[in-house]
Amino acid sequence: MKAIIIGASGGIGAALADGILSRGATVERLSRRSDPPLDLLDETSIAAAATTLTAAAPFDLLIVATGLLHRASADLATGIAPEKSWRQLDPAALAESFAVNAIGPMLVARHFVPLMQRMAPSRLAFLSARVGSISDNRLGGWYGYRASKAALNQFVRTLSLELARSHPQAICVALHPGTVDTALSAPFQRGVPPGKLFSAAQSAGYLLDVLDRLTPGDSGQFIDWAGERIAP
Repeated sequence: MKAIIIGASGGIGAALADGILSRGATVERLSRRSDPPLDLLDETSIAAAATTLTAAAPFDLLIVATGLLHRASADLATGIAPEKSWRQLDPAALAESFAVNAIGPMLVARHFVPLMQRMAPSRLAFLSARVGSISDNRLGGWYGYRASKAALNQFVRTLSLELARSHPQAICVALHPGTVDTALSAPFQRGVPPGKLFSAAQSAGYLLDVLDRLTPGDSGQFIDWAGERIAP
């Protein structure tokens, strides 16, 4: 199997790449730190990264393991934090959340789908978050992150329907990795139940097991680390 990991410098992305290698596959690791760099906010860099892999195509697995929840900054105007109230909504922060969490992954699809198997099985997975489930929202808050991940889930569903026509054996899903002990979740781990805070390697192993068990009937779904479907 030949895989591509987007966001391979992050905690989950790196663990996914290592896990795939340990299972005997080859992995192309792409991120803002790779050569060439891939920046979800710069479509030119996405296209350039895809071009460098053209000769190695086709690939069997594409995972987009990226996300933006918060960013500390000495300049308060450029910092991002989950909103506790509508009073904290900021248009620039919302725009960046959508750019990284929803639009960027679909630009990856635009340039990387041509590298995937066309008439053979392939899997495309995009890391989402349970808080992106509209029906599961019982606490409110976190407007930008919730809405941008919900948008990603809709993008993935729509992409899956198109791929069913052009790539009949492709399976395209959004995946919830659980709460993982990474920089993204670090400020928000205090209320996590015992046993539900996963290491990056643990979460990656669960996700790879889920990907191995997927069938065409799962395409377009939002699925968690245990293989259970999450309501949109």
